[in-house]
Amino acid sequence: MVKKRAAEVESTARKAVKDKRLLSEVIEGITSEKPQIKYKSGKILMILSEEYPEILYPKWNTFVELLSSENTFIKSIGIIILSNLTRVDAKNKFDRIFDKFYGLLNDESMITAANVVDHSGMIARAKPKLQNKITNRLMGTDNTQHSPECRNIIKGKAILSFGEFFEEAKNKKKIIGFVKKELKNKRPATRKKAERFLKKWQDQ
Repeated sequence: MVKKRAAEVESTARKAVKDKRLLSEVIEGITSEKPQIKYKSGKILMILSEEYPEILYPKWNTFVELLSSENTFIKSIGIIILSNLTRVDAKNKFDRIFDKFYGLLNDESMITAANVVDHSGMIARAKPKLQNKITNRLMGTDNTQHSPECRNIIKGKAILSFGEFFEEAKNKKKIIGFVKKELKNKRPATRKKAERFLKKWQDQ
């Protein structure tokens, strides 16, 4: 049943690429009061934003509005879609929502914050001029309202994101310094991420 639903979502996404009316229905569906329609539309839009970001870019503001949703799932969809759209953001629209987007690192839900961190590597590659600002935000985990354990999880995710753009980063020493501190992190998984990162990047 799950495979059937996944196949249906994939199929609808493919059709929406060529069918403007269907695409409009899917985009409208994300604000539907019916959960089934809302979640299905969200999954379709995530696929489209990853594979065909250019067809969703004109609706940028619609996805920015999702960041203000009280629904964690919808908010996460907004994060994922906008992250994917940074690859085609010729008008630098992301720059104008930077504070709103990264303000979600302090969201009451750790899931929301984790999604921001998980997609920051992609954004940093798409927006080299914002890399320093992104780095600073990811390093500010201890300033958030999350519990110590949640902060440790987020730090591990931040290390992975740094790895996605470290090769081109201008603030390598700063990142290395941050990761070295996490060698003493109380969370074993985060310590291992720090160890693997330093083994790969410290001497480069």
